[in-house]
Amino acid sequence: MRTTVQDVARAAGVSVSTVSRALTGGSVSPSTREAVMAVAHRLGYQPNRAARGLITGRTGNLGLIVPDLRNPFFADVAKGVTARARAVDCGVFISDTDEDPVAELEAIATLRHNTDGILLCSPRARDAELLKAADPQNTVLLHRRVPGLSSVVADIVDGTRQAIRHLRALGHRRIAYVSGPEDSWASRQRLAGLAEFRADDDLEILPVGSVAPTFDGGVLAGDLVLAGPATAVLAYNDLVAMGLLHRLAARGAVVPERMSVVGYDDISFAAMSHPPLTSVAVPKDRAGAIGLDLLLGRGSMTAAQGAEVILPTTLVVRASSAAV
Repeated sequence: MRTTVQDVARAAGVSVSTVSRALTGGSVSPSTREAVMAVAHRLGYQPNRAARGLITGRTGNLGLIVPDLRNPFFADVAKGVTARARAVDCGVFISDTDEDPVAELEAIATLRHNTDGILLCSPRARDAELLKAADPQNTVLLHRRVPGLSSVVADIVDGTRQAIRHLRALGHRRIAYVSGPEDSWASRQRLAGLAEFRADDDLEILPVGSVAPTFDGGVLAGDLVLAGPATAVLAYNDLVAMGLLHRLAARGAVVPERMSVVGYDDISFAAMSHPPLTSVAVPKDRAGAIGLDLLLGRGSMTAAQGAEVILPTTLVVRASSAAV
């Protein structure tokens, strides 16, 4: 038979209400909480989320909305969220909006009424639409900044700075940049990082244009990159960079001898490409875990405070970049 909260209370020698407070983070002494948790573990007690919700007014579930789970970047974020959720006994509903801002807003409306909070990863909707649709008290943005909403973001400007400095140190003076979606917050952050180099007389940043943030987008950009004078290229993300590698190889442009290629995000496949891809590493799973803690009010900050957490980025140098 299923172990009940009454069984735990009887074995621990405390009241049912004390067990409930101990298991839900309520007000009990540390020694009592530890004793109750030990008994619950020994008896194999599994909390009934529906029953607990009647007591606490919370569902025990959170929502995660991502633009495209086929992109390994968002899969890594989801791994970070779900791993942290398991550790704190929360369920996670994941919604893939297929890069559609309308579907994104619909997902927010649905999950607002069925979860205790929502994590919005790289949302595509406009700032005003997000502020209207989301509850600031129970929403955290991942990899996007909107005034009025809590967020966990990577230092994209500095990551872009690191990538360009790396290529310049290798002797590259004409560097192409393949941008992502024009309305993307992350794309604007990359452009802000590139803008810091406009005053450098010995360095030229060559915009190639915007492409879809996919492998096919990188393939389409390959010919444009080769048509110009660049000796190196920075891609919007690793999927675009891998598309570039594919097209450059098809054109006989050997990487890195003919062209150095740098990606962004450092997804797991970056180290498996040919050649292995130099990339700016973004703390994807860590961002997901911190965002979940913000939603739950764990630690010193909560979503209700409009918190912002900025995580560092790090350039990971591999074989796709070399001296000019």
